[in-house]
Amino acid sequence: MKILAADIGGTNTKICICDEQGNIDQFKEYATESQQGGPHVIERLLGKMAEYDDFDVIAISTAGQVHSEEGFIVFANENIPNYTGMRVRDIVASRFNKPVKMENDVNAAALGEAYFGAAKHFNDFLCLTYGTGIGGAIVIGRQIYKGVNGVAAEFGHILTHPLPAASGGGRLPYYETYASTTALVNMAKQVDPVCIDGKVLFEKISQGDEKLQYILQIWVDEVAAGLASIIHIFNPAAIIIGGGVMEQEALVGRVEARTKSLIMDSFGNVKILKASLGNKAGVLGAASLFL
Repeated sequence: MKILAADIGGTNTKICICDEQGNIDQFKEYATESQQGGPHVIERLLGKMAEYDDFDVIAISTAGQVHSEEGFIVFANENIPNYTGMRVRDIVASRFNKPVKMENDVNAAALGEAYFGAAKHFNDFLCLTYGTGIGGAIVIGRQIYKGVNGVAAEFGHILTHPLPAASGGGRLPYYETYASTTALVNMAKQVDPVCIDGKVLFEKISQGDEKLQYILQIWVDEVAAGLASIIHIFNPAAIIIGGGVMEQEALVGRVEARTKSLIMDSFGNVKILKASLGNKAGVLGAASLFL
């Protein structure tokens, strides 16, 4: 079976042909142009899909909360305007007359890691990705646990700081406000405006910038604080952490060490592992929906 798999992210979209063994062919990546809105994103995707002419089914991983059984976007934040409510599966199926399955991007990444990556030896694990926000997935018995409304594992929206005095207005102190890659870059830019992204930041840290090293440690503390709470709730065998910034093995090691310093000894056997599939996790996870 040839699976046309797509992974729609806030910045870039990946598309390729996959088979049941996880082999990838004709991999392409292009700018999502997400700020132009959901209808534009999907129309652009349809155009890219039309460049492929030999596939049996279509699998889609996408940012946002996804009702995978009915194939629509339950909620998407301002990163993709006018995406909430779009019936993506029906739109794609009607254009290509092929079976279509879709899933939230972090759930798909978790499935990719379960079938082909760092989690293939675990039946139960958690997955978190650190990027623009923080996404999460809960895997139990190698199946995604979705909750009553299909949107479980919004780990980025656990509260990790005290509520503001007037919590009814203003932004709530969510985990992703302090521990996302966006939060790290924003803190770094206050110290050095040149740090417009993670790549520049880590280049300067590698050159010995002590102020930025301190900022990174603050961020690692924030990441670890959230992970410690999650570990105490779920008692997982493993947590897979991903996102571009977590590609660095040394950083994952720092996060693991700091997290384990915050948890009870009886939870200490948890493994914190780097996601192994890189930017292919979404397309491989989407493809696994047909396995």
